[in-house]
Order: sequence, then structure tokens, then C-alpha cells
Amino acid sequence: MYLGGVTAWGAWLGRGARGGEEYFLGRRDLPWLVVLLSVVATETSTLTFLSIPGIAYGGSLAFLQIAAGYVLGRIAVAAWLLPAYQARRLRTAYELLEARFGPETRRFTSAIFMITRLLADSVRLFATAIPLTLVTGWPLITSVLAIGALTFIYTFIGGIRAVVWVDASQMVLYVAGGLIALVVLGQAVPGGWPDILARAAEAGKLTVIDPALDFGRPYTLWAGLLGGAFLSMGSHGADQLIVQRLLACRDLAASRRALIGSGVAVFFQFALFLFVGLGLWAWYEGAAFARSDEIFARFIVEALPAGVRGLLIACVFAAAMSTLSSSINALSSTTAYDFWARSRSRSRVGVGGRADAGADAGADAGADAGADAGADERAILRVGRIAAAAWTVLLVAAAIGFIPLSEGNAAVEVSLGIASLVYGGLLGAFALARFSRRATSGSVRLGIAVGIASVTAVWVFARAAVAWPWFVLIGAAVTVTVGLLACGPGVAGASPKKSRKTPEFPRIS
Repeated sequence: MYLGGVTAWGAWLGRGARGGEEYFLGRRDLPWLVVLLSVVATETSTLTFLSIPGIAYGGSLAFLQIAAGYVLGRIAVAAWLLPAYQARRLRTAYELLEARFGPETRRFTSAIFMITRLLADSVRLFATAIPLTLVTGWPLITSVLAIGALTFIYTFIGGIRAVVWVDASQMVLYVAGGLIALVVLGQAVPGGWPDILARAAEAGKLTVIDPALDFGRPYTLWAGLLGGAFLSMGSHGADQLIVQRLLACRDLAASRRALIGSGVAVFFQFALFLFVGLGLWAWYEGAAFARSDEIFARFIVEALPAGVRGLLIACVFAAAMSTLSSSINALSSTTAYDFWARSRSRSRVGVGGRADAGADAGADAGADAGADAGADERAILRVGRIAAAAWTVLLVAAAIGFIPLSEGNAAVEVSLGIASLVYGGLLGAFALARFSRRATSGSVRLGIAVGIASVTAVWVFARAAVAWPWFVLIGAAVTVTVGLLACGPGVAGASPKKSRKTPEFPRIS
């Protein structure tokens, strides 16, 4: 009933979209508070509801150090990238890179985003199928197919307006579910929360700050503040999944409130579900589970009264659908704008596709001013909806493929680890665009490729020595270094008289 009701409501909310910009950006008039809630729902969702309790169950509260870094990263994005996004009324984040480096870099970075979202969000979809399987007895594959199909319906019909409003309401629902779980656990465990906290303290599970300088441990103060900040800068500054929502706000001030406020909300949300994990640890007395993501799901299904169980299961689905719908819509928007509309517009104006140096890229972008706007909005809407169907199929297929790889891994760590492999490269590209006059389209793309390859090598060969929160920082540093070295000295576009000034992004519309 819940799944059907949300699907119908979401479809109704976004009914009547007449063009691509209305479908993907909601007329750019969405309230900042609704966008804030949508951002929180999109980036956490099922991974918060199911995986974060599992992290506290097997560890401590040290994950909050990552959440503190998230706030710092958002502040940097609000000061550094949001003004450029809002001033140019962009449709995707990667449109900004085209203004500096040309269309090849835009398509290259957009393709990286697509692959990353496909892999990371398929893990989220898989995690959500676990409780549905426990409730219904269906195979995991059937559960994945059911969630994917119902989410697709309202996303396909309603676009970003439906996605954001449904996300906001679902975020409120699953946070309420977390609070209910706290109350139930306090009543179910003998001695209540005083006894739970006392036992957790004795076991060292109330540790929040770990000052150790150990690059192999993911939840230390330095990994949290530095790694978490860079991870948040990548996810909220260079990932269309989040940037799309910020572009739908009414103005820069609204975007900043939504972005920074979401960081504060996420911190407290993580704290809530970490404490749920402590309660589960006391309830199950530290028993071992094959998958940490199953712990909270099993408690919901096996230990709660029917009425409460139904509500919390609805919360799980709310969490899942919010992220999946956001991913489908964001992937569709990049497909429609960064590839289809861009190629069609360039063929209309007869502009070549080469942009080798920073200055040439800026001139090329200037010659193409308003190119994307020249593409028919109704056609973009049609292409976007076709892309939504295709991406839904791919996300469901990838989620099914993750099933045999899931044992022993927390989905939140797998998903964040996948994203961390590429966020550094994307973030480094934006840093080169913002702060370097010498970087060229070719050098930036080479820097991104080497940055991603370097982090992947670290993940494959040195995972025990370097934990995933450091991946974005490493990738960004490598990307910037290679991007600067590869362009060489004296590249066109560097002005000796202005070399100390920060380069401006050329206008593209």
C-alpha cells in the first residue's frame, strides 16, 4: 500500500511537465528547505537507515568524524562553486567545465559521473531489497525488481519536482522511524538506555574522536575532517546527483542554505542511526551476522510489533526510493543535456568539437553561447524519459549483480568507496578550471584519468594501508598535479600580466 501510494503521489506532483528544463530543474523555483531535505534523503537514504546502525554495532561512534568533515566540505563548495553554478543558470555541473575546457571535457566528466552513479546506487538498491525479502519471502532478485519498477513510474512521469517533494517527505518519515527505533530499543533492552550506554562505554563503543594518524583506519579525526571534507566537496560540488537539486533553487542564497543546512542535518541523522546501532548491539548481545546491513532489518522484522514493524518497513522503502529516484533523474539529465542536446546543438551551428587549450575552449564555449538552449525542450523531455527507462534497467541489473559480492561488506562503505574512486578526479578538474590559467582540455582529461587510476591502484593494492576516506584527497591531488605538468609552460591562455589573478569561468549563456 505504501509503495503504491508514494508512486501515485509522485506521479501526480510532477504531472504536466512540458519541457526539459521544467522536467529536470522544476522551473528553478523549489523552496530551499524542501531541497535541503531532498539532498539529505538522496545522499543517505537506505545506507543510513540500514548500514549506519551496522557500523556502530561492529564498531563505535567514530563515523561522526566523517560527518563533521562533510559540513566543512559543504562550506567550501558553497563559497567556491555555487556562485558559478547559479550565475550561469547551468543545467548540469559539467556544463561549467565546458566553459573553461570545451565539450570533450564536459562529456568525459559526465560519463564518469554516469558510471559512478550506476555502480554506487545499484549497491543502495540492493541494500533496500534485503528487508523486503525478509518480509515477503521473495528472492532478492524479485525484491530488487519490485522496488526499481515502482520508483521508476513516478520518476518517469514527474521529473525533479516529484523527486524532490517525495524525497523530502520520505526523509521526514525515515528519521521518525529512527526515533521510534530508539524508543523501542530502550524499552526492549533490560535497564533501558542507561544500561545500553553503560555497556557500550565499557566496550569502548562510545568513542567519537580518534586522534591516531593511521592512514589505514577509516574513522580517525584526520580521515574524518580531511577525507570527509574532500569527499563532501566531490559529492556536493562535482556530482550531478546533488548539484541538480542546488540548481533547482531560486537563487544563490537559497542554494547555500540548502547545501550547508544539509550538512548539519546529516550529522545529526548519522548520530541518530549510530545510536540505533548501539541499541541493537545490546539487544543481540553482539552476535555475529553475515551482513551488517541485515542487523537492523532483522530486528524490524523479527522483534517489533506488527504496527511498528509496518511503519519501519515503510521507512526503509522511503529511504530506498528517494535515492533511486534521484539517481534515475540525474542520470537522465546528464544524458539529455551533456550528450544528446549538446551534440544536436553543435551540429546545428556547425562548430567543430576540438578545444585544445584553456583560451581556445573558452572561445569555443563563447561561440556556442546558448547552444544547449537551442535544443528543443520538448525533444529533451522525450529523450530524458527514454534515458530514465534505460538507466532504471541498468541500475536494477547492477543491483542484482551485486548480490553474490555482498557478504561481509557494509553497503554504505561499499557505495562510498566506489564514489571515492572517481570524486577526486572530478574535483581536481573543477580546481584546475577555477585556479589554473595554464591547464588545457587535454591536460585536464589526462589528469582525471591518472587521478582515478592512481586511487584505483591504491584501492586494489594498498587498501589495508590507505582507507577509503583518503581516496578523494589523493585523487584530487594527483589530478591537479598531472593536469599542471601535462600542459607544460607557456601554454596559450596564460597571461603574464594576469597570472596571479584567479581565472574566471567564461560565460556559456
